[in-house]
Amino acid sequence: MELPLGPDPRSERLARIHTALIGAFGRIDRVDQRRRDPVWTLVQGVIGAQTKTPVSDASTDALLARFGSWEAVARADAAELQPLLRNQTFPSVAAERLTACLFAIMEERGAVDMRHLSNLPDEEAMAWLEALPGVGRKIAAGVMNTSMFARRQLVIDGHHRRVMQRVGLVPPRADTARTYSVLMPLLPKEWSAADIDEHHLLVKRLGQVHCRPARPQCEACPIRPLCDTGTGRVPGR
Repeated sequence: MELPLGPDPRSERLARIHTALIGAFGRIDRVDQRRRDPVWTLVQGVIGAQTKTPVSDASTDALLARFGSWEAVARADAAELQPLLRNQTFPSVAAERLTACLFAIMEERGAVDMRHLSNLPDEEAMAWLEALPGVGRKIAAGVMNTSMFARRQLVIDGHHRRVMQRVGLVPPRADTARTYSVLMPLLPKEWSAADIDEHHLLVKRLGQVHCRPARPQCEACPIRPLCDTGTGRVPGR
């Protein structure tokens, strides 16, 4: 007879990290209603490589205001989009990826419409998104989590991955896909999609403020007692 194993201690640790981050930074409630539209969120993600979020938000709005519909953006030449993407880190790359992505949706769906994803299980919806040009795990998770789909999907960016590696919950050399596969089963079962989004934003802020790439500020870190690097359980940087 197999005995129940009980809750995974790593899930409890993740929950404690979340509580500590709320104590340090306060609650984060994503109030941007534009992100309820999955296409808006997809576009913002595709054009947003290595660009600050407010800049990509403004570029996404500018595209829709100029062309009037995402179908019109899909039909536009990449050169037409570049002036509206001039503030992106890689405007020409962003333009080419965006037109390819939107056109691929149009070819399959007849319009830039992703409402069918609401009828698919998470794994199938994520796979469909990741098959689009320029869409990886981070963007797909963002669309599924923060839009009207409100799925329990975790966004992993560079800050999140670095923090979780230093904490010791993720292998040191794990890429985004590996980090995602490790952390998803550890998310507390009671967390909603909004809780998971808040968790990502809090961990991201920690990475921006304390857990910097080159010089982590462990002394002031609010989760230091819960971190392998901060407590010296693994060599720090």
